[in-house]
Amino acid sequence: MILILNAHPSSESLCSSIAQTYFDEALQQGHSVSQLNLHSLQFDLNLHEGYQKIQPLEPDLEMAWKLIQDAQHIVLIYPTWWGTMPALLKGFFDRVFLPGKAFKYRKDSPWWDKLLAGKTAHIITTMDTPPWYFRIIYRNAGVTTIKKNILEFCGIKVRKVTLLGPVRNASPSKLDKWITQIKAFAKSGV
Repeated sequence: MILILNAHPSSESLCSSIAQTYFDEALQQGHSVSQLNLHSLQFDLNLHEGYQKIQPLEPDLEMAWKLIQDAQHIVLIYPTWWGTMPALLKGFFDRVFLPGKAFKYRKDSPWWDKLLAGKTAHIITTMDTPPWYFRIIYRNAGVTTIKKNILEFCGIKVRKVTLLGPVRNASPSKLDKWITQIKAFAKSGV
């Protein structure tokens, strides 16, 4: 199953359009697909006691965790703000990708087990920064955090990263080009 995870805080956004386009095209191609819009979930973003005390998951996070477990491929769509992910996505990762669920530290060892191994991901992020500038000057810092420090830490292999930008003042033809690109990804299930 493909899980499309839309992490834009607004339902009226380019990210939401991208998520819906991917979902519709993947479904039309016969892929098994689910969509999770973080803006519609009810949960506390804060991990109040860190990892020292168990904070029960709200029903929406329990449902989200089940979708993540069932997915073979996750398409993560979010806006890049201040060089990284929005607070909604960071809070989601903090609350859902928990020790003992997404990874497990080994006793008396600096190493850990990657409990989400076998899954793949495609990161799609929108930004106002030109992608070449983000890669060269900022060194993909926000994407690297998600790719290496979160997804791959838990065993999810990132197969593709797509940077869409600059979004601000993008022409209708540029937006159409991006939507066509998203449809191509969805057709192939990438």
